[in-house]
Amino acid sequence: MLTGLSIRNVVLIEKLDLSFEEGLCVFTGETGAGKSILLDALSLALGARSDIGLIRYGSDQLSVGAEFIIGEKHPLFILLKEQGLEVENPLILRRIVTKEGKSKAFINDQPVSVSLLRQVGDMLVEIHGQFASHGLLNPTTHIYVLDSYGNLQEEVNVCSQSYRKWKEKQAAVQEAEKILMAAKAEEEYLRHAVKEIETFNPKTGEEEALSLQRATLMNSEKIAESLNNAYMILSGGGGTTVSGMLHSVQRELEKASRLGNNHFDSLISCLDQVSNGLNETIEQLEAISGDFENPTAELEQIEERYFSLKELARKHRCESNELPDRLIKYQTQLATLNKGEEELIELRKQQEENRLSFLKAAKVLSAKRQKVAEKLDKAIGKELPALKLGKAHFKTILEELPETEASPTGMNRVTFCISTNAAPLSAIHKIASGGELARFMLALKVILAKTQQPDTMIFDEVDSGIGGATASAVGERLRRLSEDCQVLVVTHSPQVAAFGTHHMNVSKTDGINGSVLTTVTPLEQENRIEEIARMLSGTEITSAARKAAETLLEKSCL
Repeated sequence: MLTGLSIRNVVLIEKLDLSFEEGLCVFTGETGAGKSILLDALSLALGARSDIGLIRYGSDQLSVGAEFIIGEKHPLFILLKEQGLEVENPLILRRIVTKEGKSKAFINDQPVSVSLLRQVGDMLVEIHGQFASHGLLNPTTHIYVLDSYGNLQEEVNVCSQSYRKWKEKQAAVQEAEKILMAAKAEEEYLRHAVKEIETFNPKTGEEEALSLQRATLMNSEKIAESLNNAYMILSGGGGTTVSGMLHSVQRELEKASRLGNNHFDSLISCLDQVSNGLNETIEQLEAISGDFENPTAELEQIEERYFSLKELARKHRCESNELPDRLIKYQTQLATLNKGEEELIELRKQQEENRLSFLKAAKVLSAKRQKVAEKLDKAIGKELPALKLGKAHFKTILEELPETEASPTGMNRVTFCISTNAAPLSAIHKIASGGELARFMLALKVILAKTQQPDTMIFDEVDSGIGGATASAVGERLRRLSEDCQVLVVTHSPQVAAFGTHHMNVSKTDGINGSVLTTVTPLEQENRIEEIARMLSGTEITSAARKAAETLLEKSCL
């Protein structure tokens, strides 16, 4: 709720501080007194585009501050916290504009961007008339207004959740298709790789073993020569042999042992072991030396596998020891590919189930919206004649959208349309007449009073081109609307002014040096009678006008 407005150096206003209360506050005064200046100033504080033409002549800058008291759970606190602003009541929006065209915005004396100030202002105040307009004039809000009016939040939630599940599953299907497509592109390669590695059957450590075998076989001639030489040395080859020498030594030790009471028997045993080992070595040398006589065929086999193993590892970009693990990896990928196709089929099934669930929820919601739209149209229609809009027609257009344009709110586009003077239906924001538009908005707001209202509403020119009973009907509806939110109205109609719970008179006074100033004076009962009488009779206030003013005030209180 707007609780205060502080204006400095705005056109005819040098310094003005106003306080506001709940209910319906009316502003009256002669044409040109400065009522529109008040709305211009408030609009600046709410984030409207700055205009250096509003700066009072002779001043360097203007400033406007608007003070609000809002509920502790107002969504505005969440918005401001997200912006890094810790604020509390009262909430003060302030704007400064210099004659150089620079503009500064503040919320509780903390600098903010004008766009944030405008966003905050839109959440606090709705202005209808020849000035700024918000809320219902934005077609994108109409669907939310209709749902709120029809208490369809539960159905909207079901539809929104169904839509989310559908889209989540749709995204999962798209991701699975992408993965599967990439896998299928490699399927032929994977199958070939698995068959190739399985056929080769590499073993961990095989390359090192083959390398050693290859090195040995490549030196087979020299090895055979060395083995033959060793055999010849040990076996004799025409000269004194090692075996003969050992036998001679053994005979001498046996002789010494017999003479020495077997004292050297242990040495004789050692020589026996050496002699036996020597004989075994000679036999093995004779046996294995033949293995190295013709290694060509075996070397070719070893080298063929050795180089094939290295080539296979290079082909699969790994070490030869990693080939068994690479085989397992390829086999797993192929298994996953088969499993992925099964999972994709299941995901598509779930996606279709969620899609059908959403379409069902959207259809139910659409049907209920149609009934609510008809109810709203009838309710608005009943309000129009009393507001001198009897030839006007209000209709909620509920458009069925294709599935490609579905959203969490369903498959509808809602537009509030009106026609005036038998003209074709047109979207409400396209109405040219400020007075007609304001009265249409008043009718809408009265019907929607219990569902969606800003903290403060302002109507300007709501009484344009009307009088008598129609003006009284406007005043009565403004009073009714003010039971649910604070309402400020600028009016030239005495019938509308009489319904105000608070009355402000806007007038011009002479300042120093011949300047003209706009002042605003709160009126009590006696002064209200005089002001309403002036509005009824003009410059000369008659007793009949005063009597009529008293009657209007009395009727407005009934």
